[in-house]
Amino acid sequence: MSQSLARALRLLDLVADGTSTLTDLAEATGSHKSTVLRLLRDLEDHGLVQHGADHRYVLGPHLFRLAAQALDDLDVRSTAAPRLRELRDTVRQTVHVAVFDGRRATYVDKLEPREAPVRMASRIGNPVLLHCTAVGKVFLAALPPEEAAALLAAVERPRLTPRTLVDVGDLLREVETVRADGWAQDHAENETFVNCVAAPVHGPDGRVLAAVSISVPDVLLPHEAVLALVPPLLSATADISRACGYRPPEESPR
Repeated sequence: MSQSLARALRLLDLVADGTSTLTDLAEATGSHKSTVLRLLRDLEDHGLVQHGADHRYVLGPHLFRLAAQALDDLDVRSTAAPRLRELRDTVRQTVHVAVFDGRRATYVDKLEPREAPVRMASRIGNPVLLHCTAVGKVFLAALPPEEAAALLAAVERPRLTPRTLVDVGDLLREVETVRADGWAQDHAENETFVNCVAAPVHGPDGRVLAAVSISVPDVLLPHEAVLALVPPLLSATADISRACGYRPPEESPR
């Protein structure tokens, strides 16, 4: 990758995370303002960023079009859609779908109940922390143990609540439980007032294509009641996995 391209991509990440002024972007990248301004103008010419009268940069409209196309191209998202709507209507809670690129997890779909008394702050396209979310633990459990350990050691693991696990050893023991059970939970580890359960969606070769979660604010259901949502969750992810071409060993043709 060329140095200019790498810097431009870094600028896009920074703008997406809320770094918006030329001065702040230059400081964050360790580059001269003139270099950053040249790259920003190139990105702006292609509709990837834009700036207003206050000289703050935000993501541009062309980037949203590309993101929408990328989401449409995710077969698992379109394949899962009918079953996810059924799951949402059954549990009457917010359902998320996340994918994993080997290092980072990202929400690619979100289905809120038709009459939601409480709205979740999560958004499609948002990155997902691995160490303190149910979907993150699903992805870690899908990796060989040594790869999961190396990834956890490399990523940031902020303590967001009193229940957040940040020690790699503790997290690996939690991941081993997820690997054995086939589902994961976030017990107020990412946000103090939200509990989640998640399970994997498998592809034809058995690899994890995505993770589906049910997220519930504790003002709606206590933790124990959220755990009771695991059976319908597992039923849904099993159906979606079959629709994606996966056959569990006991169902595989001899």
